Amino acid sequence: MSDTPAPTTVPGLSSAESDKMQAAFKDIAERSQKLLQEFADRYTSQGPQPVDPLNLTRTFTDFTAKMMADPNRLVQAQMELWQQYMKLWQVTAQRMMGQKVEPLAEPAKGDKRFNDPAWKDEVAFDYLKQSYLLTARWLQGTIKEVEGVDDKTAKKVDFYTRQFIDAMSPSNFALTNPQVVKATVESKGENLIKGLQNLLTDLERGKGQLAIRQTDMNAFKVGENVATSPGKVVFQNELIQLIQYAPATAEVYTMPLLIVPPWINKFYILDLKPENSFIKWATEQGYTVFVISWVNPDERLTGLVFEDYMRLGPLAALDAVEKATGQRRVSAIGYCIGGTLMAATLAYMAARGDDRIAACTFFTAQVDFTEPGELGIFIDEEQLASIEEMMSKKGYLDASKMATTFNLLRANDLIWSFVVNNYLLGKDPFPFDLLFWNADATRMPAAMHSYYLRNMYQNNLLSRPGGLVIDNVPIDLRKIAIPVYIQAGKEDHIAPARSVYKATQIFSGPARFMLAGSGHIAGVVNPPRAKKYQHWLNETGKNPPTLAEWQAGAQEHPGSWWNDWDRWLSEKSGPKVPARVPGNGGLPAIEDAPGSYVKVRVVE
Repeated sequence: MSDTPAPTTVPGLSSAESDKMQAAFKDIAERSQKLLQEFADRYTSQGPQPVDPLNLTRTFTDFTAKMMADPNRLVQAQMELWQQYMKLWQVTAQRMMGQKVEPLAEPAKGDKRFNDPAWKDEVAFDYLKQSYLLTARWLQGTIKEVEGVDDKTAKKVDFYTRQFIDAMSPSNFALTNPQVVKATVESKGENLIKGLQNLLTDLERGKGQLAIRQTDMNAFKVGENVATSPGKVVFQNELIQLIQYAPATAEVYTMPLLIVPPWINKFYILDLKPENSFIKWATEQGYTVFVISWVNPDERLTGLVFEDYMRLGPLAALDAVEKATGQRRVSAIGYCIGGTLMAATLAYMAARGDDRIAACTFFTAQVDFTEPGELGIFIDEEQLASIEEMMSKKGYLDASKMATTFNLLRANDLIWSFVVNNYLLGKDPFPFDLLFWNADATRMPAAMHSYYLRNMYQNNLLSRPGGLVIDNVPIDLRKIAIPVYIQAGKEDHIAPARSVYKATQIFSGPARFMLAGSGHIAGVVNPPRAKKYQHWLNETGKNPPTLAEWQAGAQEHPGSWWNDWDRWLSEKSGPKVPARVPGNGGLPAIEDAPGSYVKVRVVE
């Protein structure tokens, strides 16, 4: 008689289903044990981490004290909420009795959390949804009415309260999300098992930190199905590789085009795939396109500062472009913080009589940080000190920290929707090139990042004449007298349009401002063939003091703004000359585009 125990089955499941589930539980147990051991080892070696590194406890304590200073207003607010609850219960009861009623609360336009029909059709889920929306709006409204709170604290409290509100949405919990309930019943719980495995995979991927996959990370490979425009790396130093792209026309404009992307992301946002590649499109219009590809820095480059990024970045690239083409003068583009760097570089060059850049375009770039948008919430002394403490351990800011910050700005879209999809529904994320790029984050050298946050965001020194001194040169943006084209995104949450517009009041040369539909990415990457969004232009030839005044005289145009930009730049780029082949000029080719620097990944 054998001593081997008889195989067990899970009630309600077939033998095959039971075996599959037990194998999944075994996998989960083994991976969980490994993760816990790694966490314990890391905790022992690093010691306990600060409980409240952002000092939110004191912020909310001070805010609550001001709220409690007016108890009558607080009681009134609570009564208002109670009355709304009573109305909701009343209309819900009427609906349960078959009466037709109008909802008291509806999701905001574009809120995808409640798209499932059950949120409207099923009384219980509709009640949950409306109760949540009423409470959320009441809480945010009550906070905004508290008196005696300075503007910065009010914005900080509002932002972090919104994070709490978003996290507590009934759509984020298995028992209160109708889509998850249905999937659990239909799959006999398999979705939750798969979701737990997905959670463990993301914890392993982040080496103990939760690195939520927003897309199928194996569906794309840089240089194969993203960043595929042909070209050559013709120059490199410890900070950049300079890519010269192959021409797409027999003739090109005399003046080359140098693109300076942000170093906080990879450059290939401008070259995701052929149909939406700005780089490819620009070569098709007859421009000789050069792009800076920033290195993904590690501990070897921790001492780099803003001056180094200017010297080893655009200034080194200008020298290389001249060697590669024989042309001394170029036009340039600066994207986001690459545009902030370009503004400082142009002022530096103007002070030294360097006229190599004849015209410059700014993609959603800030130079005056008095209204920096929600990123300004993260900039106060306590939070900056916390960031600097984190950077001091390795000499750089981990890419995951910066990625989390940007994801928080759109938490429902970039965090919670994937929590529901990956962990509650147990689905694998959909392949999406834009989200693959978004996850391909970069590190920030400690000295450089601290300099940028303190001097731009915290103290706004770039916009003040002489506020910054670079290489013994006082920086004065008013000395920028060349023609500039300034693009802003109407719905940009990273570089708000009203903040970007301020550059028109600082630069002294002719400035063409254009307001694009959509936000920080889609407002830029919007090829004409897509026929999406719209843009606004004010043809009065004047840039009044505020964006609102500019908008009052602006006219809406359908589709992409790229053709308007091309008309503006082409007339400044000189006559046509025979197309230039990368590597055939004064600089030999080092390797094929997109180069090796861009392929260094932090999280797989």
